[in-house]
Amino acid sequence: MSATAPVPPAAPVPPTAPGRPLVLSPAVAEALADRRPVVALESTIFSTFGLPVPHNREALERCTKAIAAQGAVAAVTAVLDGRWHVGLTEEQADRLLAAGGPVRKTAERDLSVAAAQRWPVGATTVSATVALAHLAGVEVFATGGIGGVHRGAELTGDVSADLDALARHPVLTVSAGAKAFLDLARTLEYLETAGVPVLGWRTDRFPAFYLRDSGLPVPHRVEEAAEAARVLRSRVRPETGVLLAAPIPAEDEPEPEAVRAAIAEALEACARQGVTGAAVTPFVLARIERATAGRSVPANLALAEHNAAVAASVAVALAGLSS
Repeated sequence: MSATAPVPPAAPVPPTAPGRPLVLSPAVAEALADRRPVVALESTIFSTFGLPVPHNREALERCTKAIAAQGAVAAVTAVLDGRWHVGLTEEQADRLLAAGGPVRKTAERDLSVAAAQRWPVGATTVSATVALAHLAGVEVFATGGIGGVHRGAELTGDVSADLDALARHPVLTVSAGAKAFLDLARTLEYLETAGVPVLGWRTDRFPAFYLRDSGLPVPHRVEEAAEAARVLRSRVRPETGVLLAAPIPAEDEPEPEAVRAAIAEALEACARQGVTGAAVTPFVLARIERATAGRSVPANLALAEHNAAVAASVAVALAGLSS
């Protein structure tokens, strides 16, 4: 292979690999066998961890339709009865969407435990979905916003496993940047150190979930899906993923000052009440929803749908490169 040849797609691990209870839905298995575009979706956002009923179902429907509209196949990931699913049937999705059910949030580190203990329903986070996508041979993943380096991490060591997953799995992740209440400058520094290319989708600014502009520049800008696809194919570290940061559409962005004020108040409340670790994200997002009079929910739906559409366009471009 010449020095300028693109890096070929990673070979998928067979679903029947010993010790790995990976299950592909018929639609996903068929698409991968035919080298058709597939987009992985995390399931936390579609559970009540991410959005309340019935908005979680609406999010799932909007994301899957946005992906199908471009000729790609949606592959929602989840743990069901101890098995790691990439792609869900309608009945399986209903188990995930149900309010009050025995759903457990599942990060990459939890997948083996979930399998060994046969968890009934596990909603996969970003880190788990990136890992499962890699195992299945899915190269593109769409989510709302990734986790990152928390404020005060120099004292607490609180860094999301999402960043490590991006650095260790050859998957392109489309997100609306990272959560706005994180230390975004350090998050970008972490990704740089880990060798993860960070791209701005038609923007020079790194988005912060609900906010189109975090105040930080994005390292590289891309205008078309084919550019992002070529970046994934030609990265120097073939084991490392790519982050494609797509800002929320301008018409769906909540009032930035209201969001920033809500974040400041929520972080102060976290400090007073001792809220730390994984509990910070739902705590802060709930405060933002109240402070914006519920406008954050439509914004969440809009950015998730937009990211799914962008991810589908990249998956289509990657399929074209492969063919």
